[in-house]
Amino acid sequence: MPAAVPSIRVARVQEAAVVHAVHALRVADDQYRYVGDTAFNVDDSLRDPMSEAMAVFADKAVVGFYRLDFSPGAVAARELPEPSVGLRAFVIDHDHQGRGYGTAALAAACADLRKRHPQRRLLALTVNCANHAAIALYLKAGFVDTGEIYLGGSSGPQHFMLYRLQPRPPL
Repeated sequence: MPAAVPSIRVARVQEAAVVHAVHALRVADDQYRYVGDTAFNVDDSLRDPMSEAMAVFADKAVVGFYRLDFSPGAVAARELPEPSVGLRAFVIDHDHQGRGYGTAALAAACADLRKRHPQRRLLALTVNCANHAAIALYLKAGFVDTGEIYLGGSSGPQHFMLYRLQPRPPL
């Protein structure tokens, strides 16, 4: 009988134990250039009043992290025509990849944003053009590739992708 799939949820990183658990997250060596240092990202987002550090939980265990960035132009160095938020530094721990946690975490992240920030209409991100696994994950989760390539990324050209959190406002 297969093991039950744990419940995936997201929550703001606030407690010291969760910060420590996020610091312990690891990715494969070939993924590091795409997501950067998770410990730096969580610490930096906790210092930034325009960011929210978010943990991904499978049952009670921290299995991932992402950063929400509310500063204008946070993603692809441009403002969007609707209220938006940037998704940055999304990571699922190497030992927990391949179990559907990434897709479930993105669904939970979008539901959380709709609840806590209902005024935000778009979730934006950039993903390295060579990071085929992440591109597939974001498309599976409902993100749309805009066709725009952002050239300002430190690890090379990036696809600019959007996820609609709220319906378009009426004209």
